[in-house]
Amino acid sequence: MRAIKKQLTLKRLIIVFIFAIFVVNYIKQEITIRRIQEDIVNSQEELQELKDKNGELESDLKKATESNEYLEKLARERLGMIKDGEKVVNSQEQN
Repeated sequence: MRAIKKQLTLKRLIIVFIFAIFVVNYIKQEITIRRIQEDIVNSQEELQELKDKNGELESDLKKATESNEYLEKLARERLGMIKDGEKVVNSQEQN
């Protein structure tokens, strides 16, 4: 009788162990799936930001090809260029 109880107990332990392995693997898969979903969301947000930036750059390019005024503005702002006869005035805020 004891041998039968030991066999049943051993079988139960094996079943519980196998079940525990399945549960652990399931949890690992869920964690991996959630991480991948977060990566997808982050990548989609980054893609949208890049699309917006690309739209702005295309708009700037269109303005630049249509108007010399825009090119003058960029040259003044980014390169610090001035026209002949103009004087540079630096304003500094005092505390």
